[in-house]
Amino acid sequence: MVGIAHAAGPAAGAGAAGGFASFIPLILIFVVFYFLLIRPQQKQAKQHQAFLNDLKKGNKVMTKGGIHGEITGLSDTVIRLEIAKDVVIKVSRDAIAGPLVKNTGAPAKKAKKPAGG
Repeated sequence: MVGIAHAAGPAAGAGAAGGFASFIPLILIFVVFYFLLIRPQQKQAKQHQAFLNDLKKGNKVMTKGGIHGEITGLSDTVIRLEIAKDVVIKVSRDAIAGPLVKNTGAPAKKAKKPAGG
């Protein structure tokens, strides 16, 4: 019994420093997650919000559901979207995923490798 109590005595003084040292890896993991996950997500959310605020009549957009159309009317929360001739739907402003980028169908140019390697 005396051996167990004696062994716990000197280690108790170093326990405070050892306890903080055990949190250092946890703190480092949080810092890595912040810079790799949280910060880029916040930056992307700000860009999307700025895009939504800059929407204008005539912009061609795509909804999160995959519907492509042209904006014919705007309000604070609702957008009127013309998806075909004389076919207009109302969608929430938050449902807009991004601008409609037309694909030209032309294949991407490949970089030519020099002959002879």
